[in-house]
Amino acid sequence: MPITSTVLNAAGNNPEQLALVGADERLTYSELVEDSRRMFAVVDELHRAQSDPPAPAHETDGIPITAVSLTSAFHASRIIAGLAGYRAVSATIDPRWPLDHQLGVIRTTGIGVVISDNSELAEALASSSWTGTLIGLVDFRAREAAVTSAPAPAVRDASEPFLMLFSSGTTSNPKAFIKTRQQYRDNVGVSSAHLEPLPEVATLAPGPVSYSLTLYAIIESLATGGSVHVADEFDPITMGRRIEAEAITRVVAVPAVVRALAEAARRDPERFTHLDLVVTGGANLPASIRDCLAEILPETRLVSYYGAAEIGFIGDSRDGDGTWITVYPSIGAQIRDESGAEVPEGELGTLWIQAAACSYGYVTGTTDAVLRGADGWATVDDQGRIVNGMLQLAGRVGDIAITGGHKVSLPEVERAFETYDNLGEVCAIALEDPALGSLIALVIEAGAGTHEGLGKTELLDHARARLAPQFVPRRIYRLQHLPRTVGGKIRRAETVDLIMDGQGQRL
Repeated sequence: MPITSTVLNAAGNNPEQLALVGADERLTYSELVEDSRRMFAVVDELHRAQSDPPAPAHETDGIPITAVSLTSAFHASRIIAGLAGYRAVSATIDPRWPLDHQLGVIRTTGIGVVISDNSELAEALASSSWTGTLIGLVDFRAREAAVTSAPAPAVRDASEPFLMLFSSGTTSNPKAFIKTRQQYRDNVGVSSAHLEPLPEVATLAPGPVSYSLTLYAIIESLATGGSVHVADEFDPITMGRRIEAEAITRVVAVPAVVRALAEAARRDPERFTHLDLVVTGGANLPASIRDCLAEILPETRLVSYYGAAEIGFIGDSRDGDGTWITVYPSIGAQIRDESGAEVPEGELGTLWIQAAACSYGYVTGTTDAVLRGADGWATVDDQGRIVNGMLQLAGRVGDIAITGGHKVSLPEVERAFETYDNLGEVCAIALEDPALGSLIALVIEAGAGTHEGLGKTELLDHARARLAPQFVPRRIYRLQHLPRTVGGKIRRAETVDLIMDGQGQRL
C-alpha cells in the first residue's frame, strides 16, 4: 500500500514534515508512525477480547473490520491512516446516516469494532444481537495512552483487503464494497498523474471523512508524501486563516464549499494569494462556480473530476461548466444500451468503465446490484453520451425521462437555468402523462436569494432559448424546500412525491 511505504520513508527521511493537521492537533510523519502503533494495539486488543466476535464479510478474507463513525475529521483520519499499515479492514460510517442504515451496515457486514460517540447507536447496538464492541473516542484515547505499542506498521500484500466503503447511505440502503491495497495503489496512480497530490504539497480537505472525496484526498496526500489539513466543516473565515497560515496551495472540496471559498476570497483576497489548485468532485460543475472562482482568484486553477467510489477516478474537466469530461488515458469508457451493445456516437446510454482500481463487486447481503459484467467492465448506472472521445454525463437511470418518445436528461434541463439570475436551486422532474409517457416539470426552491416575482413566461422563454423542444418544462412549480440528502444533494424522487401530494405551488 503506497500510504504505508511513503509514511515510513517520510518518517525516516523527513520526520518533522507535517502529515495530518486538524484545527487544534497535528501529527508529523514520525509522530503518525508512533501514533499508529498505539492506536492499532488498542484496536487489536478490542477485537481479541470478544468471546463471540461478529463474522466479517467473506470479501474481507477473514480480516476483522473496524469502523469509525466520528464527527472529528482529525481523529477519523488518523485512525484510518494508522490502520493502513496493519492487518485490518477499515470503514467510515457517516454519523448523520439514518440510525437504521448505520445498524444495517454494521450487522450485515460483520463490523467488529465501532469507534463512535453516538449514544443512540450505542443503545441500538446493545439491544440488538450484535456481538461486537462500540467504544467512545474519549475512552479510546485513554486506552491509547496506557497501551503497550504494537510492532511498527509495515507494507502489506497488494491483494489484501484494505478499505470497506459505501456507495450510498441516504436514499437507499448503503451498498458496501471492498478496496484491496492494489486497487488503491492503482487509484493513487491515476490521481497523482492528473490531480496533483504531490510530495510536500499542503492540501486542505474540509468535510466528513465518510465522504469519499475527503477520504481519497487524505489517503492520496499521505500516499504521495504531502501534508493533509482536515476540518469538521467549512467555515470561510477560519479556512481563509488556515490557508494563509499553513501555506496551503491545494484544496479538495465539494462544489458548495468551492463556492463558499470563492466568496471568502472576495472578502479577503490576500489570504488566498498562494492558492494554486482547487479540485472538486462530481460531474457537471455549475459554470457559475467556475466563473466566480476565476473572477476572484484568476491565478488559481480549478479541476472538476468525475469518478465513482466503486471504480475510482475516471476523468476530469478543466473549463466551462464541466459538462464535457476528458477520460484519463488509462481508463476505458463505453456507452451501452439495455442489451449491453454499444450505442452509436452521441446517443444516450449507460456508461461502462474499465479501470484497474475498480472493486470486484459489492459485499454480499448489502445489495443485489452487480458492479462488474462478465467482461470485467463495470457500471454504477450513470447515463451519458460520448462525442469525439469526450464524455458527457446525463445523470443516473432515474435522471433520464422518456417524453413523447424522446430521451431527456433531467440534469441537462437543470443546467439550462443556472444562468437565470436570482433563481436559486431547481430540480427537474418527470411526471406521469398518458399521452407523452412522461411530462417534464421544473421545481423551484422558494428560499433565500430566490426572486419572488418569477413568471412562468420568462422562465419558459429562457428554457426555449437554451434547450431542445422536448427538454423544455411543460409545468413549473414552486416548493418551499427541496428535499435533500445529508450531504446536501437534492432528492429527485422525493421531490416528485411532494409535487404529487400537492405541496408545490404551480406557476
